[in-house]
Amino acid sequence: MATISTNSLLFRSSIADSSSNRRPNRWRNGVAFASVSSENLCTGVKITEGLGQLPKVVLSSVDGSETEIYLFGGCATSWKVPNGKDLLFVRPDAVFNGQKPISGGIPHCFPQFGPGAMQQHGFARNMNWSISDSENVDGNPVITLELKEDPYSRSMWDFSFQALYKIILKPKGLSTVLKVINTDKKPFSFTTALHSYFRTSVTGALVKGLKGCKTLNKDPDPNNPQEGHEEREEITFPGFVDCIYLDTPSVIHLDNGLGDLISIRNTNWSDTVLWNPHKTMEACYRDFVCVENAKIRQVQVEPQQSWTAEQHLSVV
Repeated sequence: MATISTNSLLFRSSIADSSSNRRPNRWRNGVAFASVSSENLCTGVKITEGLGQLPKVVLSSVDGSETEIYLFGGCATSWKVPNGKDLLFVRPDAVFNGQKPISGGIPHCFPQFGPGAMQQHGFARNMNWSISDSENVDGNPVITLELKEDPYSRSMWDFSFQALYKIILKPKGLSTVLKVINTDKKPFSFTTALHSYFRTSVTGALVKGLKGCKTLNKDPDPNNPQEGHEEREEITFPGFVDCIYLDTPSVIHLDNGLGDLISIRNTNWSDTVLWNPHKTMEACYRDFVCVENAKIRQVQVEPQQSWTAEQHLSVV
């Protein structure tokens, strides 16, 4: 295992733009990319310059699979299996400027899922994560990212915390482990999700494994979700879809309509969200669906305690 200094790779802005709740752009002119190095990283792990001169981590396995993770937002934007297919999707309107969250891949929703007391989906996807550790386990490259509180996060959520996000690239698989540690002297609570965008042909995409689950359907009124139960064996996306499924199984499957069956397995992500914007995003709705592992109800963590959840994606 190789461990690298957090301090040399930590670039967080110290003030927030109070008028927009966006991060001040500290990534311009390649400053952050020029300040990080791959020298101490393990085999199969490297740092390179991504879009908008933002630094990104690339994990590559000996079998030809690859994933890319931007430090801004701790966001995985690409997962390519050995045949070269990228199973994740980034929207064409995504911006890479270190201010607005990256629209696509696997963004974080933390410490709030959806709308609420703070900005939509919280602040983790708007912040610069650091590299805490890298390793190579049996040929599988692994990177651990870290996020801690700063004045920007405290302006919305006044707690000390540490979030560790481990990404493991495997043959035909991508696993993540999110650990949230309460480093404060008082309890805190949060909701969270991995807002995963999968590349699909929406007319052929379907999700299996949610029959019988309680649903909160946010269409047509997102402010007054309709309670129900899922009766379908296979859930399709014929129009606008925005639905929360509560207490879902540990494994569901996505047929992406492009010839791939993806297993979405989890530990401690109790809920699932399905979303497709349909014609509200005319330029790209045909090309993706979101299947999100989530924790919709509040998670409370006592001081010096932690909460951990895992997601395992694999091609069946």
